Amino acid sequence: MPVNQGGSLRFDTGTPLTYHSKHIDARAGVIFARNKMAYLKLTKNTYSAKPKDFERKWYVVDAEGQVLGRLATSLATVLRGKHKAIYTPSMDTGDFIIVINAEKVVLTGDKENQKVYYRHSGYPGGLTETAYLDLKNCRPEQIVMNAVRGMLPKNRLGSAMLCKLHVYAGSEHPHTAQQPEPLKFEG
Repeated sequence: MPVNQGGSLRFDTGTPLTYHSKHIDARAGVIFARNKMAYLKLTKNTYSAKPKDFERKWYVVDAEGQVLGRLATSLATVLRGKHKAIYTPSMDTGDFIIVINAEKVVLTGDKENQKVYYRHSGYPGGLTETAYLDLKNCRPEQIVMNAVRGMLPKNRLGSAMLCKLHVYAGSEHPHTAQQPEPLKFEG
């Protein structure tokens, strides 16, 4: 921060600010000081998380009555680790999540009748369409998995993050040994 001391600008180091070997007058304003700041040797360190720096927690989320998209956004944020201060984009710093009551998730508007899921076998003419209501009757946990998958990175890191998501259609889950904490989302 420039400080006016005796007609010249000085920084906290106490040395007068010079521009092309001339002392800057206080009337020159802060514009020159800001330009000179680019030439000063200021060090800034960006924190990068290491695997030993973070610990993973287990959370349980009740999806009953939750809107699918809002729930998936919140789940993706926790899976990526963006809720932590040590978040690093290139590291998997997220936590484990258990979602129960996936069959009771809701959609807004008329999407329940209009939404269609597509998948392709890779062969010509291999496009398969599945309506939302059919998928909800057969595999309701796949609905939440697809929504969260679309909000994670499309690479190996995203696949590793998705492995930490465990979705169950009913209210029971086999992860009681991990002692999951309940996690509430607004909305």
